[in-house]
Amino acid sequence: MRLSRRTILQGAGALSFAVASLRTGALGQTAPAAAPSTEVPPILFVHGNGDYDALWMTTLWRMESNGVARDRMLAINFTDPLARSDDKVEQAGRSSTEDQRRELAAAIAELKRRTGAPRVALVGSSRGGNAIRNVIRNGGAGDVSHAILCGTPNHGVFATDDQPNNEFNGRGTFLRSLNEGESEVTPGVAFLTLRSDGMDKYAQADGRFIGKPGVPTGVTVEGPELKGATNLVLCALDHREVAFHPRAFREIYKFIAGREPARIAIVPEQSIRLSGLVTGTPGGAPTNRPVAGATVEIFRVDPETGERKGGAVHRSKTGADGRWGPAQVEPAWPLEFVLTSPDAPTTHFYRSPFPRSSDVVHLRAARPLGPADKDAGAVVIMSRPRGYFGLPRDVVLFDGKAPADVKPGVPTDSAATLRFPAVDVGRNVVAQFNEERIVARAWPAAENRIAVAELTY
Repeated sequence: MRLSRRTILQGAGALSFAVASLRTGALGQTAPAAAPSTEVPPILFVHGNGDYDALWMTTLWRMESNGVARDRMLAINFTDPLARSDDKVEQAGRSSTEDQRRELAAAIAELKRRTGAPRVALVGSSRGGNAIRNVIRNGGAGDVSHAILCGTPNHGVFATDDQPNNEFNGRGTFLRSLNEGESEVTPGVAFLTLRSDGMDKYAQADGRFIGKPGVPTGVTVEGPELKGATNLVLCALDHREVAFHPRAFREIYKFIAGREPARIAIVPEQSIRLSGLVTGTPGGAPTNRPVAGATVEIFRVDPETGERKGGAVHRSKTGADGRWGPAQVEPAWPLEFVLTSPDAPTTHFYRSPFPRSSDVVHLRAARPLGPADKDAGAVVIMSRPRGYFGLPRDVVLFDGKAPADVKPGVPTDSAATLRFPAVDVGRNVVAQFNEERIVARAWPAAENRIAVAELTY
């Protein structure tokens, strides 16, 4: 008997959904291309809840590799990316739907000014799709040619009669205002939704993925779809991958450009310039507010041991704008970024070689060492910002073993943590995710240091 990957991952309970999807032709389809045009419209990428524009780095590279000029693309960085618990009540370090609408409208105006184009295409991940729909619905439709919503909880993460002012409540005030009417899209704008086939943790019938096991959420895997849009299912991709995976890129590009991309792979550059923004987590909330007075050092490291090869190839200190760089590196170099940020652990980020230049290599210090780390000689984190770890969907090995803190089934974890005794300080630690392999070093926790193996793909 041959079992599908999805059956293995989700068990017999998902089989009925697979059958239903096959009946409606949801699996294996692709979005129809828009009418062919000579030039791709400017594209504005919109990140999700608690995230930042750096998540679009690989998408920007793929667009550039298909001839889209970098200056015709923009990725917004919302000031306070986390949603409020109650959209009507101010909450430190968090934003309302109106805050997001206002910032996105300003970014659209800036991209139009910069390019001279009458309309732009918008691509949003998760909460970013809420901001896109809000802008379009409330006066911005004339500025937008395409709206692509990736894993956006268009009908809520939950749908209940309590919490009426929660942005993610499908029965709440905000989403009901966006979804009312016979069609859920705005005329004149081409809408595409991309969703998972049951692997999106925020589109689940059971509340266990939002901390309420056994409680019905009132939503289904079809929640990200919209009446009136082109709705596309990307099989076993997770909540983030439906925005950042190569499979998602193909559909995003085709829908906007009106043709298949010439290539999916990223075309390397000969010379690499990197720069970015240092941000922080005041009060524990991740923000995109700049951090001044942070020091960034970059070292070339050995791909097999993680050891430094010579002195720093770049060193800079951030000013009021929080920017660091630019740094000149080679496309074959694995790198260690050392971030020394005020009132935060010194964080050693280990990264795979960068195939292309980027100005969104953002750095945010790792979380403070806590009670769980008190007996650790070293703490090493494996992080996947552009997706979740899926077991057994993916090969995920951390120091040679499947991470104990990554749950199997529907992918819900984007980070894993290992703690080592003092005797292991200085040793190398291998983080392997499918074909990407990063070798980090274990730095002493006693010096308030944490190492992060940050995956690119």
